[in-house]
Parts: sequence; C-alpha cells; structure tokens
Amino acid sequence: MTTPPSPLLVEITSFSFKEPIPAHLFSLEGGRHGGGFVFDCRSLPNPGREDEFKSQTGLDEAVRRYLSQRIEVSQFRASVFSLIEPAVRNFIAREFTLMNVSFGCTGGQHRSVFMAEELASHLKATFADAVRPSVIHDNLARKGLLP
Repeated sequence: MTTPPSPLLVEITSFSFKEPIPAHLFSLEGGRHGGGFVFDCRSLPNPGREDEFKSQTGLDEAVRRYLSQRIEVSQFRASVFSLIEPAVRNFIAREFTLMNVSFGCTGGQHRSVFMAEELASHLKATFADAVRPSVIHDNLARKGLLP
C-alpha cells in the first residue's frame, strides 16, 4: 500500500510595500524553491483612507464587508483564483510540497490581509485535504496587530 502524498503547503503572505519584502518569499532554505506569486493590491480601493477603517485590519468584518462589496475587488479576486488554481493542481500532480503566494499593499494592513484570507478560504473549499493553506500576515505581526 502506497502512502498518499502529503498535502501541498500553500504559504500565503500579506505584506507592506513600505517595508522590506519578507525574506522567506524567495528563500532557497528549508526545502524552499525561491518561487511563487506576488500580487500587488495597491490598485484596489484602500479602506485605510477611510477614517472608520484606519485602526482596523483586513481581518475585521467591517473592512471585509467594505472590500467584498467593491466590483474591482471581486474582479481582482477572480483573476487571482484563476491563476492560482491551475498552478496548485500542477504542483499537486507533480507532488511538490510548497507553494508561495503573497499579496502586498501600501501598509500591509487591509487589502493584502483581506486577499490572503480570501485565498486561504478558497483553497480550503476547493482542494480540501490536498492543500494546507498557511497564512502569514507579516506587517500585522510586526506591528502587533494580530488577534
């Protein structure tokens, strides 16, 4: 009896373009292959420019609702998913163990966090046990903004 392959770890990182890009994204250490996807969320509406959202993050329901209601965010999300899904299928078929996907925005607090969470939820729903999403909110961790 053969052992089924381990689930593909999809490491999803949110970060701020105002800070150094997290080193793990392009690392060759610890079984990493130095590749992955980097999406720029700065073209999306910025909740951080609205007074009511400044102190919140993409983890907060009010920010999530704000972004979910914007057509440009829905279009961006659909485009990202359409790129990531075939890559995940390919990595699974080739028995890769790690994929990097990252989202950057100006402050790494709202849009990139929202998109990282959206992708993690989508991968769980679409690929079930074949994929293990892991979310790293680099800038939220730096600023002590994680719950």
